[in-house]
Amino acid sequence: MLVAVFAALADLILPQHCLGCAAGGPRLCGSCLAPVPARRMPRPVPAGLPECWSAADYAGAVRAAIVAYKERGQTTLARPLATALAFTACHALASRPAAPVAVVPIPSAARARRSRGHDPVGRLAALAVREMAAFGRRAELWPALGQARQIGDQAGLNATQRAANLAASHQVTPAGKARPAASALLVDDIVTTGSTLAEAARTLRANGVEVLLAVTVAATRRRS
Repeated sequence: MLVAVFAALADLILPQHCLGCAAGGPRLCGSCLAPVPARRMPRPVPAGLPECWSAADYAGAVRAAIVAYKERGQTTLARPLATALAFTACHALASRPAAPVAVVPIPSAARARRSRGHDPVGRLAALAVREMAAFGRRAELWPALGQARQIGDQAGLNATQRAANLAASHQVTPAGKARPAASALLVDDIVTTGSTLAEAARTLRANGVEVLLAVTVAATRRRS
């Protein structure tokens, strides 16, 4: 919690430079975060993973910005990252009917929220809903998912191990019991093996919710 508070104060007080090119100004300039919306699926594709789009590869300035935002409490980065997320979502939905969508953030574990002092994906989802409206797409925030149990550390696990670690790890929250009129759009910061998004989609479908797409800020490079 203190890390996030001090980082937020530093953002207000200290001169800011772009994490990518070091130019004075915003922490992530438009040149270093130029979304290239694309269908980026992990390899192998886990069962149940919806079509997955992302704004960029998880590399360079984008990677630095996500780490600084998520782990170091630099919350001013939420706005540009959410804009990239919203732009990608609208691009991915462009060929679909212009019906409202329910934006469902992947939930963070309670211990992770306490450690970081904020909910990174929840904040991105809330901001992305507003940005999508600015891009002309109607969306509503629907925090329908929560953690059903504690999840082991994912670091170092392969796709099969991650899927097993995440099995039955999500549940529909009390807020999610009232189903929205719209279909769901899953959002997260990064897609790696796709196991988290696949498990979240399974939980929603088991509760009668249509899952249109999954959208993330970044995707790790495809694996063989």
